[in-house]
Amino acid sequence: MGIDLRGQVAIITGAGTGLGRAHALALAERGVKVAINDVGGPAGDAGSQSAAAGVAREIQEAGGEAMVTLCDVADEKAVAAMVAQVIDTWGRVDILINNAGILRDKSFAKSDLQAFRTVVDVHLMGSVNCSHAVWPHMVEQGYGRILMTTSASGIYGNFGQANYGAAKSAVVGLMNVLAIEGEKRGIRVNSLAPTAATQMTEDLLEPQELALLAPEAVAPGAVFMVSPEAPTKTILAAGAGVFAVARMEESAGVYLPESLRTPEQLALEWSRVSDMSGSVVTESAFEQTRRYIAIARREADDVAEAAL
Repeated sequence: MGIDLRGQVAIITGAGTGLGRAHALALAERGVKVAINDVGGPAGDAGSQSAAAGVAREIQEAGGEAMVTLCDVADEKAVAAMVAQVIDTWGRVDILINNAGILRDKSFAKSDLQAFRTVVDVHLMGSVNCSHAVWPHMVEQGYGRILMTTSASGIYGNFGQANYGAAKSAVVGLMNVLAIEGEKRGIRVNSLAPTAATQMTEDLLEPQELALLAPEAVAPGAVFMVSPEAPTKTILAAGAGVFAVARMEESAGVYLPESLRTPEQLALEWSRVSDMSGSVVTESAFEQTRRYIAIARREADDVAEAAL
């Protein structure tokens, strides 16, 4: 069965080049009206404005509908105006892909904290601003799909990317909460962890490797993750035509009775505590709390029963 997105409206941030452009073209091919966001405004980069206009033109020349929405996603008021522009033009927003990003790589010891804040502002607060602006419209229409862009640098770490990794890990936390809050409102929230040849990676890889990592190889994953058939609260890793699910999990847990609840005992039990063979996926922080209570009560009951 085909994924039908005809008539839906999408906002894609950072869509002038790379992954954002690939996502925009892939959605437009399926009949989605696409708002192409990139950096703009009086102090905006002329190249990014031209790139966004170029993507919109590609879509229009292919028979699709597209508009350019220039703003810095870290600017809350500008984002609100962007979403209002889309609503005024097309009447709804079904899809938001938070793709805009920058790199300011430095080892942590050499990091400039203002540059660190800038990276967090664009990746995390940009995702917050855009998601917050579209949220009431998605709630009102009882339908919405939001896709964060995370990274293996945030999930697993990467040398020299403390700022980027922190921001990319943070958007997963944002996804987790919004997925819970949006579930009963028809809003599904996911994350894409792409590895692709973009302006941010072109200096890091060999030409033959870059050829495998075309942004177009990731775009099918983005389309699926914003479709009616999408899961929610899921991280899809994608690159070079490979797709995988990444997730946070924890070990089953080991109960230490009060008399043995010491750091020394924890050290002795570490092999059991860190045993992931019986790992569990936890749906919320409160679910984790309830699970711990259940384990503690079960262990206490077993001790009491053994004493009889």
